[in-house]
Amino acid sequence: MTSALSRLRGRFDKRQSSDQLSERVRRLLVTTLYAQPSSLAIGALCIICAASVSAWIADMPELYVAAAVLTVIATARVAAALALDAEAEGNSTATLELVYEIGAFSFALALGCTAAFVIIDGSSTQVEVLMVCNAVGYGIGVSARNAGRLTIAMGQLCLTCVPIAIACFWTAKPGFITLGVTILLLIPAMISICGNIFTVLRDSIASAETSARLADKMQVLARTDVVTGLANRAGLNHAMVETMMGVDEKSRLALIWVDLDRFKEVNDLLGHPVGDRVLNGVAKRLREVSPEGSTVARFGGDEFIIFCPINNRQDAERLASEIHAEIMRPFRIDGERLEVRASLGVSLLPENGNDADTLMQSADLALYHAKVGGRSRTCFYDSSMSRDLARRREIEDELRAAIQRDELSIYFQPIVDLETGRIKTFEALVRWFHPHKGELRPDEFIPVAEETGVIVTLGNWITAQAARVAATWPDDVTVAVNLSPLQIRAPGAALGIKSALREAGLDPRRLELEVTESLFIEDNHATAAFIEELSDIGVRFALDDFGTGYSSLGYINTFPFSKIKVDRSFVSGAQVGRKSDAIIRAVAEMGTTLGMDIVAEGLETIDQVQVVRDAGCNLGQGYYFSRAVPDYLAAMLLAQEREQDGRRASA
Repeated sequence: MTSALSRLRGRFDKRQSSDQLSERVRRLLVTTLYAQPSSLAIGALCIICAASVSAWIADMPELYVAAAVLTVIATARVAAALALDAEAEGNSTATLELVYEIGAFSFALALGCTAAFVIIDGSSTQVEVLMVCNAVGYGIGVSARNAGRLTIAMGQLCLTCVPIAIACFWTAKPGFITLGVTILLLIPAMISICGNIFTVLRDSIASAETSARLADKMQVLARTDVVTGLANRAGLNHAMVETMMGVDEKSRLALIWVDLDRFKEVNDLLGHPVGDRVLNGVAKRLREVSPEGSTVARFGGDEFIIFCPINNRQDAERLASEIHAEIMRPFRIDGERLEVRASLGVSLLPENGNDADTLMQSADLALYHAKVGGRSRTCFYDSSMSRDLARRREIEDELRAAIQRDELSIYFQPIVDLETGRIKTFEALVRWFHPHKGELRPDEFIPVAEETGVIVTLGNWITAQAARVAATWPDDVTVAVNLSPLQIRAPGAALGIKSALREAGLDPRRLELEVTESLFIEDNHATAAFIEELSDIGVRFALDDFGTGYSSLGYINTFPFSKIKVDRSFVSGAQVGRKSDAIIRAVAEMGTTLGMDIVAEGLETIDQVQVVRDAGCNLGQGYYFSRAVPDYLAAMLLAQEREQDGRRASA
């Protein structure tokens, strides 16, 4: 019983869907009846002319009356076709079809009866041929024209031809009887032809409609992000183009670019399913806080864009603040509390651009400054950002060329034993003497090199040059080289260091690689593998700028550091005092216990040297001892030191 009901319900649903399709097809086919009223007028005019000529030839008042009736009906049909708008929703399909049927059937019946009358009268062969040929030709032609509505096509054909066939049989003449039989046989033949035409038309229209629906659906899918249901990049571009086409001089728009901070850690630690749920949660909050008329899109990865109308800059600032607050509200996923931070870049129309591409570039630059400035902040675009970008690109291009043209130089700053005053290590520092701009400070080009990836090439070059120079020094003097996190994570990073040592002929134990604490925040696995591989061959590692980043004693316990460098801010900074002295002393005591060297950076006066030495630091670096010097001066310092040692030994 249940199975039977299910089949019955399925048939009903299928029939209902088929009926809906048939109704849409019927509407379209009825519309085609009104598509070319000129064809109706031309056909009617030919028939009226034939009737009028027949009346003139036969001089029969009845034919004049018939011509007049045909003229009235044809005029009414053409007027109705012109007056009724088949595309208007107010005109129902049934009304349009009924009006057309009345006119078509009336004209066909009047024409058929006129031709039949001429046959029965038999007064003129010319008139018989003229009217019968026109009537039969009209019936065949109009049935093909109106095949989209099979009932109308067959009705017109029958009303035109059946009276003629009856008249032929009425005469009882063999020739007319044959004509009558031929006409009757013509009717089913035309019905078959028109039926085939109708089927083809109906199926073609149904297929086209289905294809159009699928195309619309595919277009929606192509513009929608599968994870969040927001617009994707293609959907955003489409919405922005449509919006920009409708803006006027008074329109104001904001483009807010949102980048989730450190979202990669969520995926790595909790898994991509949890990451997708976080993205869905962010998308929902963005939709809720965005004003009406906004386009909210997931631009890719952990980036979102809100493109929305605003009243003024204050309105954009308020919206950006609300977005920031919404994203920072903790998420609850499987009972776990998860906090997400975001950086925002904002550009405004018309202040920051009058087209979509310019707004995107401006918001991207603003986002970059928000991230460089410390993340979890909002930056509005300013024209100075473009100047900074142009400057960075110029430095990037010139830096690549400078490496090839050997415009860069390696300088060496000594690190001194605070007890003996002897040079223990030289730190290798890069200098750039531009042929036109003079000396460029490292803080100008090193950040650009890190942002653009040039730091990998630059870092390898520095290491190779420093190793080559250090190989000429006494065996007890080491060389220290700063490494960028990007350089360490580059493929084959450890292999590059090994190659530099091998080509220079430098003992790996004489190379110290200085890394900062920020290195361990991003990618602990790659860092651990790098440090382990080089430590195995004797390369030493130093923790640079200790106390200024994400300090953790866990780093010191996990990785084989042989040296800790106390940042200069604790030695010669503005906050130097009892607290900084206590910090230096604590670090020095820890280093002594662990058997590590403690270097105090930024020493400029004898008092500072005395303070850090009393605190327990065994090594010092700074202008008090020497600035960074070229390789030949570094060799001279070592030679002078060895000469003094020889004199002391002789004495």
